[in-house]
Amino acid sequence: MIRFSGVSFGYRPGQPVLAEVDLALAPGLTLVVGRNGCGKSTLLKLAAGIDPPDAGRIEIDGHDLWRAEVAARAGLAYVPEHPDLTPYATIAEILALVCDLRGAPRASAAAALAFSGLDGGLAGRSVRELSMGQRRKAVLAAARIGNPRQLLLDEPLEAMDRAGRADVLAWIEDRRAAGALVLVASHDLEPFAPAAARALTVSGGRCLLVDPLPGDTAERGRLLERMARGEPPP
Repeated sequence: MIRFSGVSFGYRPGQPVLAEVDLALAPGLTLVVGRNGCGKSTLLKLAAGIDPPDAGRIEIDGHDLWRAEVAARAGLAYVPEHPDLTPYATIAEILALVCDLRGAPRASAAAALAFSGLDGGLAGRSVRELSMGQRRKAVLAAARIGNPRQLLLDEPLEAMDRAGRADVLAWIEDRRAAGALVLVASHDLEPFAPAAARALTVSGGRCLLVDPLPGDTAERGRLLERMARGEPPP
């Protein structure tokens, strides 16, 4: 469970992106949709503990994200829209660090690389030597380590080739089926719509949640398209 209680946040004084948000997200796939700049990425960053809220409280499985950081972040994995990694560390060094932080055996790093479709020979390369698609695969490889219980994925299919997309979608389905909480922000609705339990959008600083989504495929598609255009759900 991820819970927002009275959460407000803005990048400039007097211009909140989120305003007094009360939100509870259960396990399953939650699709975050909306127009550019509405606050989708901001919501994921706050849930991931990248930025602290200006007001309010965020809890992961009952643990305050900023007061009980170790417990709250133990099962959390975040994949940002822009795969920013330290440019001079090698992929092997980054994945070894993630293994240590999550208490996973270092052999998990090689398995994660293989599952992410990265050739083992890339492990010794620095991040700055990789293409954008390879960087995204490296971030996704790090996210796989330790079988996280909360996945926060911002445009996870961007810059991915066909095989990479299929691999990411299979991994998301595997974690969802295992009972993980998966939060996906994406403009690409079709790959995620069938498995989504609920949908969320941000409008005027408020989070609007539709839970559950309609079971009818056509009705579900129309609702998601409406929300993606920035129109409030009916």
